[in-house]
Amino acid sequence: MELPIYLVGYMGAGKTTAGRLLADKLGWHFVDLDEAFEHIHGLSTADYIRRYGIEDFRKKEKYVVEDLADQVPYEHVIYATGGGYPCWEDNMDCLRELGTSIYIRWSPEHLAKRLSLTDLSERPVLQGRTEKELLEFIAPQLQAREPFYARAHHVLDVETCDEDSDEWIAQELYRFIRERV
Repeated sequence: MELPIYLVGYMGAGKTTAGRLLADKLGWHFVDLDEAFEHIHGLSTADYIRRYGIEDFRKKEKYVVEDLADQVPYEHVIYATGGGYPCWEDNMDCLRELGTSIYIRWSPEHLAKRLSLTDLSERPVLQGRTEKELLEFIAPQLQAREPFYARAHHVLDVETCDEDSDEWIAQELYRFIRERV
């Protein structure tokens, strides 16, 4: 397994929370690419998109990923990507070249449930939606993104799992990585 590791998947899949827990378990570094973007550009991803549009955001987001890959001096790093990052231009190819990518795969129903329990004001495209409306939004978008996500080096398929805690996801990722590193 080539390092670093890039976690990909839809919003609410656990990339950030489980990724942090995983990095702690491994004693590795953790970088949330949305947080890195905010630090570099002085705006949250949502505010940046509102101000400059999605196209400009995606271009800048790609630069952040590539710059961090060049600047971060650590080999043992877990990166949490934004949900849409792998689906733009050749970004999935970029992740595959930079390290190992792991797709955290959930069903649309599980994602809708997980997201309904979060603060949706942090996710403007989901703000104000009921769990049913979330599912209606997520299902077609996830279907469109699946071919991109599925190109990850590895897939952690949790869509049929009864357990949906971030601690469980981190433990499964830990087990998965320990078997391969």
